[in-house]
Amino acid sequence: MSTNNPTKYQGHVRDWRDDKGFGFIETDNGDRLFFHIRDFKAARRPSVGEAVVFQIGQDAKGRKCAQMVQELAFVQKKMAEKNSQIRKRNQKRSQQADFEAGQKKRLYLAIGFYMVLIVLAVKSSIPWLVVGWYVVLGIVTYFMYAKDKAAAQNNDWRTPEATLHLLSAAGGWAGAMVAQTYLRHKSQKAEFRLNYYMTVLINLAVLLALMHYQPLPL
Repeated sequence: MSTNNPTKYQGHVRDWRDDKGFGFIETDNGDRLFFHIRDFKAARRPSVGEAVVFQIGQDAKGRKCAQMVQELAFVQKKMAEKNSQIRKRNQKRSQQADFEAGQKKRLYLAIGFYMVLIVLAVKSSIPWLVVGWYVVLGIVTYFMYAKDKAAAQNNDWRTPEATLHLLSAAGGWAGAMVAQTYLRHKSQKAEFRLNYYMTVLINLAVLLALMHYQPLPL
């Protein structure tokens, strides 16, 4: 038996002699074990018939007896609280892991988008000016999100949501995506997120139109 994690047993108080301060516990196997009031870990006297949890030890004469006797209901309550705390902690860790994975995914997506722009510029599918425009707008949009979050925390003047969406639609949506993820700003509001995705679609549609635009000969 490990001293660090001693085995616990269940049983019922079948006999209690309050005037002498001791009684007997009947185990689930039908054994009867002596226990003393000093081994009852509750701020009251034991009750006949109540369920208890205990450890098996030996008295001064080497006879088996019940020790560290606790109310079963109390132990079950404490175990339920402990299990609830463990579940909450595991859930929090899982949510954090999902969040960090999402951070990396969105960062790689933003980097990938800029890499695609560079490739398109190298192939002369778009002007280099367009690449510069997206990079500058992405940085500006990120810092506008950061400014708005700071304003929200300090109860200062906020940046209108329409301004943030306009920046995204103009080409700063990758910076907005990174800001929403890493700053945890505007990432939970469903209506804002829907409008944000609309700005992404609008901007990509404009980019595709620009790529396929052929000026008419004069």
